Amino acid sequence: MSLRVYLTAKGALVEESGAFKKLPATFQLDQLFTSEEPLAWLRSLLPQSTPTEPLAADTPLFAPLASQEIWAAGVTYLRSRTARMEESKISGGDTFYDKVYHAERPEIFFKATPHRVAAPGTSVRIRGDSKWNVPEPELTLALNHRGKIFGYTIGNDMSSRDIEGENPLYLPQAKVYDRSAAIGPCLLVTDRELSKQTEIAIEIRRGGSAVFSGATTISQIKRGFGELAEFLYRDNTFPKGSYLMTGTGVVPGDSFTLKAADEIRITIAPVGTLVNHVA
Repeated sequence: MSLRVYLTAKGALVEESGAFKKLPATFQLDQLFTSEEPLAWLRSLLPQSTPTEPLAADTPLFAPLASQEIWAAGVTYLRSRTARMEESKISGGDTFYDKVYHAERPEIFFKATPHRVAAPGTSVRIRGDSKWNVPEPELTLALNHRGKIFGYTIGNDMSSRDIEGENPLYLPQAKVYDRSAAIGPCLLVTDRELSKQTEIAIEIRRGGSAVFSGATTISQIKRGFGELAEFLYRDNTFPKGSYLMTGTGVVPGDSFTLKAADEIRITIAPVGTLVNHVA
């Protein structure tokens, strides 16, 4: 059983099997993240919801976010490990990432507060003091206040590779800044685990032409989603729930960097496609 929640200027919409309803005006996303059974709670609102037209392709959307922090896991795919090691050779930090990949404890770091997050269709940013920047397409877990995985969205973990490569301790500056993250286009609320063959695909377009594309599947992730959630909530509290990006398995080659006006398209079929442009 799956429902998709979209946030628009005219209110929250819920979609099930192509049919859309407008949720009651009293709906608050935070309530979903604080519910013991989020899917059941959301379904309880359907009788009070009003059938509406399908969402138009050009409808402006908000990020499916209220009070939730966004966190991220790193070096969860072999491709990410390899890329991190390559970019960090100059600083001698390359062995750190190999150790993280094989360690029991995952790398988990803070990514964004709500005001730093770009909505679908809006612009993400590259840092003014960085010359090597990439998007990182990531399946993102929706976790309630107890750390229960109840849904998924698409995340774009914007990263300054030269800053992180210069010194691993610069990770916060490489990862956390205004509009360094985007999530959307919706929140998929479900009681089903995603298939291991679920594909995460990205295309970067420049001047109307694709300059990079790639894909992976979640079968390639080294760590279980429950494991990542447990480490995030270990000795940590999230009264309004949280989002957790699960790492990237698609990294452009070392000669690639984003440029202003690039279009980033990340697709995970059960969720949809997240589109952003580079400011």
